[in-house]
Amino acid sequence: METMIVSGRRLENCLYNKDMRKPIYLDYAASTPLDKGVLEAMMPYLRRHYGNPSSQHSFGQKARAAIEQAREQASRFLGCNADEVIFTSGATEANNLVMKGAIQNTKPHIVTTAIEHESVLEPCRSLEKEGIAEVTYVAPQKDGIVRAEDVMGAIKPNTVLVSVMYANSEIGTVQPVGEIGAAIQELRRNKKQAYPVFHSDAVQAANFLDCNTQTLQVDLLTLSSHKIYGPKGVGVLYKRNKMPLKAVLEGGGQEMGVRSGTENVAAIVGMGAALEALHNPRMLVTNIKIRQLRDKLIKGVLRRIPDSKLTGSAERRLANNAHFRFRGVEGRDVVVLLDQKGIAVSTGSACSEKTQEPSHVLLALGLSSRDALSAVRLSLGKPTRLEDIEKTIKVLAWSVASLRKAKV
Repeated sequence: METMIVSGRRLENCLYNKDMRKPIYLDYAASTPLDKGVLEAMMPYLRRHYGNPSSQHSFGQKARAAIEQAREQASRFLGCNADEVIFTSGATEANNLVMKGAIQNTKPHIVTTAIEHESVLEPCRSLEKEGIAEVTYVAPQKDGIVRAEDVMGAIKPNTVLVSVMYANSEIGTVQPVGEIGAAIQELRRNKKQAYPVFHSDAVQAANFLDCNTQTLQVDLLTLSSHKIYGPKGVGVLYKRNKMPLKAVLEGGGQEMGVRSGTENVAAIVGMGAALEALHNPRMLVTNIKIRQLRDKLIKGVLRRIPDSKLTGSAERRLANNAHFRFRGVEGRDVVVLLDQKGIAVSTGSACSEKTQEPSHVLLALGLSSRDALSAVRLSLGKPTRLEDIEKTIKVLAWSVASLRKAKV
């Protein structure tokens, strides 16, 4: 028997390491592994085809052709024209570009939600602080769903932008983006005006939900490569044609003049390949398997761990997301214990996990700081197997019980 120390408390470890020989990764919402096919598509542009895509010689044109092929792959996934696809360094840059680049009027108004990713909320707060824009943050209901009527009710005559994420990055709740998009389109038609434009952060949704921009009726949409088994450091911004968007990064005028800077060719090729893979019919079967494993995980945790609760809607959530709260423990302690047993989970969004502050998403649901700090997020992926789920339920039950016992 060995002893571990978590948050200053000594815990007796009755689960032997031989039970956990194979590491288990359950943090796919934070990042996914690079698919073999994606890496193979990238390799020529990491080694042989190194030309600058803005150059006119054959080396440059080879790189340019690869970028345009990836743009076509992205456009097929999004159901849009290729010239409506803009490559960025990732979703954070794309979201900042939307929040700051869509501001055209004097003291405009923005409508967003209180549960957005920090890459939407922080630019909004900066615009408020600098007196550039007014922002309304629409609160979700207790189940983590934002009502379309609440979003529409927040729109003012000077509203230029509405931004609602497709699926929440922490609790996995799926928002009524298509309903909101249709309502905004009707509002614009009735008033015969171009505003407000509608943006959705679809980073978490891409693996599991229809991201056709025509169906969703969005003007702007954000994707991230490393959430879909592609490389880190690249993202996509869909921008509807003729929609004005001011550049945030200025320079050589790459990416239709919206995002200057020499393109990361290999990463862009990788993202194109990752998006192309989402079209494979086998993905439907894979996602059904992931949902079934996720349901087994939820049922097992709620059955075996007393005073455990699932956060957010049980029905309208991503197929791979299971978010729990455990009374009387801190989520970060659970994460540490599971990591010591070879199981990787998180307390929420990887971008904000290091702050050790209560999640803004959970506080927006009306939870207390204590309840919010007891949260743990488990997110499944394509490599997840039944034995991973069974072992995780066992170790998670032990971890929570041990932490509760240590507090007595």
